[in-house]
Amino acid sequence: MSPNIKRSIFLFAAVFVFALPLNAHAYIGPGAGFALISSFLTLMIAFFTASFALLTFPVRVVIRSMKRRRSLGRSKVKKVIILGLDGLEPTITERMMENGELPNLKKLRDSGSYRHLGTSTPALSPVAWSTFATGADSSRHAIWDFLSRDRRSYLPKLSSSEVYGSQRFMRIGPFRIPRGKGGVRGLRKGKTFWKILSENGVFNSVLRVPITFPVEKINGVMVAGMCVPDLRGSQGSFTYFTTNNDEAERIGGLIISIEERAGRVDTRIPGPQNPLGGGALTVPLAATIDRDSGRVELTVGEETHTVVEREYTPWVKLKFKAAPGITMHGIVRFYVTSMNGTFGLYMTPIHIDPEKPAMPISYPNFFSIYLSKLMGSHATLGLAEDTWAMNEGVLDEKGWLDQAYGFHEERKTMWFHSLDRLRDGMAVCVFDITDRLQHMFFRYLDDDHPANRGKPESAYKDAVYDMYRQMDVLVGDTAKHVDDKTAFFVMSDHGFKNFRRGINLNTWLVENGFMTLKDGAGPGEYLESVDWERTQAYAIGLGNIYINVKGRERLGIVDPADVAQVKRRVAQALGGLCDVDGSLAVRRVIDVQDTFKGPYTKDGPELIPGFAVGYRDSWDCAKGVISPTVFEDNVKPWSGDHCMDPEIVPGVLFSNLDIKAESPNLMDLGPTVLDLFGVDIPNFMVGKNIL
Repeated sequence: MSPNIKRSIFLFAAVFVFALPLNAHAYIGPGAGFALISSFLTLMIAFFTASFALLTFPVRVVIRSMKRRRSLGRSKVKKVIILGLDGLEPTITERMMENGELPNLKKLRDSGSYRHLGTSTPALSPVAWSTFATGADSSRHAIWDFLSRDRRSYLPKLSSSEVYGSQRFMRIGPFRIPRGKGGVRGLRKGKTFWKILSENGVFNSVLRVPITFPVEKINGVMVAGMCVPDLRGSQGSFTYFTTNNDEAERIGGLIISIEERAGRVDTRIPGPQNPLGGGALTVPLAATIDRDSGRVELTVGEETHTVVEREYTPWVKLKFKAAPGITMHGIVRFYVTSMNGTFGLYMTPIHIDPEKPAMPISYPNFFSIYLSKLMGSHATLGLAEDTWAMNEGVLDEKGWLDQAYGFHEERKTMWFHSLDRLRDGMAVCVFDITDRLQHMFFRYLDDDHPANRGKPESAYKDAVYDMYRQMDVLVGDTAKHVDDKTAFFVMSDHGFKNFRRGINLNTWLVENGFMTLKDGAGPGEYLESVDWERTQAYAIGLGNIYINVKGRERLGIVDPADVAQVKRRVAQALGGLCDVDGSLAVRRVIDVQDTFKGPYTKDGPELIPGFAVGYRDSWDCAKGVISPTVFEDNVKPWSGDHCMDPEIVPGVLFSNLDIKAESPNLMDLGPTVLDLFGVDIPNFMVGKNIL
């Protein structure tokens, strides 16, 4: 019997779903989970599907060609290029343009047009990019935050995607074989404008746009962005190996104590849970430390790499073998943090290997494999830049910047490869470094920021401005692909402001009588201290407030007829909230049911606080911890943010075309692109054509 047949028989009826709970990290909450789908039934379905696709290929080509000709006949342009620079801030952009530091953006503004771009409510990246993609607000695409809440358990869960799997298993020896189908589904509602373009025969290249996981079938290619999990099933958990036995637990990662003997360390890398049972899968890791030469030799499986302190290895492949014929493939990079005295070794989250993807991270599925052959291994994790490793002091500023710019160069390679091959249709790519770097270095724009106190001046204090200059170069290089038949847009989903002080909304709810804690309960995590039978309101995610409604939440106490009254009381008390020094902390409180009218309004929170500049939901509140005080200094490197009143954090919009709208909004981009290609704007889109 051939090895392939043996493998097929072994995979009979196997759909493997496994998840690793995630410690609180970057966008705090449990991991998305991870699904690996492979079975004999799947193979059979794939065979017949492929056969049907082959037989119908000529017909589909003719139909697609007819649609394409009809669309191009009505089109005002041949190509649309959208360059997304996540979080680019208008005030910084404008000041640097006037100082002559951003010549390409200035040229685009002067020869075309420039506007502030209204962001989503709330002004969170998954909400904003979903609004961009669908041309509609949260009440129509159903994404209100990074996290939503489970009405039964009151625990947070990822809002954008959901892993599901079989609840029935059969045992074969030591293995647990699922007896049903599993997978992952996207939770964003509405239809994206690139899907509508595809249905009208227009080609699309959609690269790393947030909230595109799981990928959708389009006429073109797609690489998924934010919310692609790592191989452990989290949204990104690093690993830190250290000989310092006193190393404290760190948020967002695993700390593994190691022992050095005669200059050698032997340990194992923890990976995903074995889908067949038996705990986490591991691979061996050895480090030979030569302090005289300042070099470390790392051996992972069959690969060996020599590195020096504070330098990264290239991508290293990891193979986690669950059983004969079943291997999960990941990639990581290592960074030696210290060699003098204690030895420290940082490992990135385990990215899904794009060359052997265990999940559909691109469309077509082989597209990530093609890119790997073209450019080598590259980051696939949705939140690739490891902000929590730096927040927790595992990565230094140099290590974080080297990592972030490394990912940025990979993204550029993908982007320009796409543009070089774009003959007609749309290309859109979102670059994340603009958002992540401002999160981590915005404190250097404020000498008095709490995170700077007692610390020497950093060599990277100009990192934000340096990044803006780099983005201007990116704009100039992209503009080289623009001709007189191309519509070119440069945009950001929101702006950025200082984040100096955190507000624990749940502590505020306790102090104002809307929440009650269990007798004798401590601060807890994920609201475990809350006495739900005496609680009227609670906050989950990055600032959203829910009413504990009877008949909706499992332990709800507020009668549906009284919800409006409770909302009004919370909003009146919270609106205009001031800090202990009298500074305004909450500008207003948005009543969701009064503001939104779409079909998914009922799935959202009841209230959204509009924080003032300098304020945001506190770290403790995001983890569901009831801290002793409402206000606290933000002393973490993560010092810039946009989780504030949407009115004060607009994005930017540049175009080579004349933008007629004085106050364009994120939801207007999709309808505008549809009109440029001569495609009718569907009724469910709220946005308008800004041209």
